[in-house]
Amino acid sequence: MSIHPTAIIDPTAVLGNGVEVGPFSYIGPNCKVGDGTIIYAHAVLQENVILGERCEVSPGAVLGGKPQDLKFKGEETYIRIGNGTIIRECVTVNRSSGAGQETLIGDRCLLMAYAHVAHNCIVGNEVILANNVQLGGHVEVGDFAFLGGTCAFHQFVKIGRLAIVSGFSAARQDIPPFAMADSRPAIIAGINKVGLKRRGFDLAARTRLKKAYHLLFFSGLNFNQAIETIQSSIEMDPAVTELVDFVKNSSRGIYRPNRVGRATMDDENEQSDMAPFSSDTMLESR
Repeated sequence: MSIHPTAIIDPTAVLGNGVEVGPFSYIGPNCKVGDGTIIYAHAVLQENVILGERCEVSPGAVLGGKPQDLKFKGEETYIRIGNGTIIRECVTVNRSSGAGQETLIGDRCLLMAYAHVAHNCIVGNEVILANNVQLGGHVEVGDFAFLGGTCAFHQFVKIGRLAIVSGFSAARQDIPPFAMADSRPAIIAGINKVGLKRRGFDLAARTRLKKAYHLLFFSGLNFNQAIETIQSSIEMDPAVTELVDFVKNSSRGIYRPNRVGRATMDDENEQSDMAPFSSDTMLESR
């Protein structure tokens, strides 16, 4: 271990092999820091932070602060962060509310500068929160999601796996898996074709998802009608099933355009999706 003499380490904190702790940083009571993790200057692990291996915590970041929740009465709560996650400058991650509960962040995530993860959030693996993303309490973010800069999400919102949300968007309702979403409020603009390709979804799988999205969000059918049509006309592979289950189980609802999108279902070359991913299109679609 390499610990700068100006750093303050609580006696109850546990540091793994090869941990580096920079000047004027603070590691508080009952914190655990995994092997090979770097805590840079002026970073703070306030209390009950369980930090994985090979993580980085940048200057000004504060992990383990009290939840900003009026129901919190000082009960013992935690933060758990997976391996290989990078916490950039001035990020804040709050402990959970509710005795014994945890705010969770997965493996290999990137939380860019000034992002905020509130109490009881669950953030999956390989999620990217761009600069100044704000997650309210109890927000859930699926694996491989990308949330653009200065996005804001209401408490209890769920964001599905492999969703991408453009910068300066905001959502009070759920964002389904594999979606591209944009604007304020965030409206479905199509599927995350690039993300799906990168994760190994072949043309046939992407085509099935595109057709399912078209029926759900751009056909003029209500959700019950769209789901019935999907189940009768599209092969229910795991990804399509995941999408349908997400929509059926959404407790906050999902925004969608008020008129049929301008999609062309050209499944051979995939040159177009349900709607172009731009604020202009979102304004037009409403």
